[in-house]
Amino acid sequence: MTNDQSDPESRRNFWRALLVLGRVSNLPTVWSNCFAGWLLGGGGSWWAFFDLNLGASLLYIGGMYLNDAVDANFDRQHRKERPIPSGHITVGTVWWFAIVLLVAGTVLLVPLGGTPAVFTLLLVASIVLYDVVHKWVAFSPVIMAACRFWLFLLAASIGDDGVTGYAVWCALVLAAYIVGLSYIARRESLASPVAAWPAYLLSMPVVLALLINNGDARLRGIVLSLLLFSWVVHCLRHTFWSGKRNVGRTVSGLLAGIVLVDLLAIGGGSIWMGLGFFSLFALALLFQRYVPAT
Repeated sequence: MTNDQSDPESRRNFWRALLVLGRVSNLPTVWSNCFAGWLLGGGGSWWAFFDLNLGASLLYIGGMYLNDAVDANFDRQHRKERPIPSGHITVGTVWWFAIVLLVAGTVLLVPLGGTPAVFTLLLVASIVLYDVVHKWVAFSPVIMAACRFWLFLLAASIGDDGVTGYAVWCALVLAAYIVGLSYIARRESLASPVAAWPAYLLSMPVVLALLINNGDARLRGIVLSLLLFSWVVHCLRHTFWSGKRNVGRTVSGLLAGIVLVDLLAIGGGSIWMGLGFFSLFALALLFQRYVPAT
């Protein structure tokens, strides 16, 4: 299944390759999507919530493995530092992990109910479609956004109240944020200028918050909107306003910012909910110090 793992250095490279291939530093953003969607769906069973997070994590990592397995030939030519071209893991092993994890995640999530099963299948289909076509179609960021959209609605669907209209709107602006982020990420390995228009999509969660919040919730929405807006501007400066462009740093920061989008969606909630989201945000940044987010 793998290259020779008899010496400690090879074993370390193998396990490191699994972490890098799975982009595990982004898992806190997956858990954040699950937490926010579940809360907007009315909360409910903690066991179902645990099952949701575990299944979503397996699907995410499996999707990332599938991404590199499909891109193996491309990476051998253009990204020789990736784990497969560098010889730290074989493409056959990556395919095996991808299939097992995607199947396992699906098996965990489908039994959560009829509506969750539909969203699970839509999520899996979007993951596979993205991995297969993302190098060949210009609108692949939209497919990537669909993955987060279906995940958010899947999380809401297991709550006691199910998928509400507000949850759908929050899923849509999350998807808009992902589209903007993904279009910027496509320029990471290219020397050509980065278009500014995707950055405007990053503001969609703020626009929704300012439109719908009123009364006592308005001040909290403004504060959280300023927090998200400030973080987005901080990340974008590495690409648009820095003497030395660093798209990778921008994208990594924006990925961690997904947690702040989710925090804005729930309006902060109780102090414990807020601490939960801030912990996930800090965890995403911490993980990125050891495992690349892209």
